Amino acid sequence: MQWEVVIGLENHVQLTTQSKIFSGSAIRFGAEPNTQASPVDLALPGVLPVLNRGAVERAIRFGLAVGGTIAPESVFARKNYFYPDLPKGYQISQFADPVVQGGTLSFAYEKDGKLEMKTVNLTRAHLEEDAGKSLHEDYAGMSGIDLNRAGTPLLEIVSEPEMRSAAEAVAYAKAMHSLVMWLGVCDGNMQEGSFRCDVNVSVRPVGQHEFGTRCEIKNLNSFRFMEEAIHYEVRRQIELIEDGGKVIQATRLWDPDRKETRSMRTKEDAQDYRYFPDPDLPPLAIGQDWIDRVKAEMPELPGAMRARFTGEYGLPEYDSLVLTSSQTMATYYEAVVATAGKENAKSAANWMMGDVSSTLNREGVELQASPVSAAQLALLLKRIADGTISNKAAKEVFAAMWDAKSDDEGLADTVIDQKGLKQISDTGALEAIVDDVLAANAKSVEQYRAGKEAAINALIGQAMKASKGKANPAQVTELLKKKLAS
Repeated sequence: MQWEVVIGLENHVQLTTQSKIFSGSAIRFGAEPNTQASPVDLALPGVLPVLNRGAVERAIRFGLAVGGTIAPESVFARKNYFYPDLPKGYQISQFADPVVQGGTLSFAYEKDGKLEMKTVNLTRAHLEEDAGKSLHEDYAGMSGIDLNRAGTPLLEIVSEPEMRSAAEAVAYAKAMHSLVMWLGVCDGNMQEGSFRCDVNVSVRPVGQHEFGTRCEIKNLNSFRFMEEAIHYEVRRQIELIEDGGKVIQATRLWDPDRKETRSMRTKEDAQDYRYFPDPDLPPLAIGQDWIDRVKAEMPELPGAMRARFTGEYGLPEYDSLVLTSSQTMATYYEAVVATAGKENAKSAANWMMGDVSSTLNREGVELQASPVSAAQLALLLKRIADGTISNKAAKEVFAAMWDAKSDDEGLADTVIDQKGLKQISDTGALEAIVDDVLAANAKSVEQYRAGKEAAINALIGQAMKASKGKANPAQVTELLKKKLAS
């Protein structure tokens, strides 16, 4: 039987406010346990929540970016369940009336070696508070409770179940991660739990319209873990059904050591949480003037920037997609082009996607910490364009610039001079080299004149060898063709 995979994602995005969503407590990561929990976070008798305006503005910013509807009035509800790290015995969230409704997210992913574009519809994005954290290590068989995270502002973003492979799901998650960082609504730190993914996975026979029973894999904080977990869960469900079993709706956890998902609890439905409007919080009213103010402060969005890169700089769509995959890369690229000139825009893109990215990956360095600045790279590109150095020599210069870790914007020129890498562009000197090569390679000359045009490559190689790689290849080729024609 042929099976179709159905995947939907829920992203829990920690908002970049300075304080919690309903109290003034700090949300600094790594603080001593229970030092950032106020009476409101602890749900002590008589306390009342007060909504953080900054959290709402970040939700509006996200809603505008994905083309969603900003609800003029949204309602906070109590989601009732018992867990040791939930002080109130309920979580303040949104259910029937979320702050953002609808929207889409477009992204690129690889399929069969080709770049494919996909757009996934979003169901909603709602504001809620995070729970605390249960600690199970180093407590002599007991568990500890740290309530520092309790009340941390989250935006939960729910997609429609429109992804059909692990590759699509991971690409969607990466695009969402990039977008919330681009907008400044989340710092994106997955290790600290700022961006977490819950993946809903089900399978169904190809051609069947009804969805299969889904299982939710909770709290994936790594794209690699997400991909592995989806592959495992898909295999598990298919094998279970084909063996005559039945998939039970459940919440599961990914065990990265054993490379398998494990059942955590039977999955609850909405009615199990007994949602009802929180009587301590009035409806959240968002007027058009507030939306307009937030919109005026929005950065240029990735989609608009991709279109501009393609139109203004003449870049292929693939280059524009890569260069706008993060705001850091896009900003660096534009800084390079601003100095190197638009005529070097394609060269800048090639270097960004090639030598720069590969060196960053190899060295384990983020672009913002690159020892080669945008201005330094721009000068290097200028020296390639004006014929001062060859592309081959430029790679050697770039490596030396990386190792130098200097702030000197003229570093490329310094390295070129120190290493003696300037190309020979003097016509007289090149003519002498070409004449010697032609005299010493009569067979290749004869082959070229007999119609074997590839024979000129051997002559070019000999000229480059004679000049110890310093001859300008374009000028050498031009001189050779001119002399061979005469």
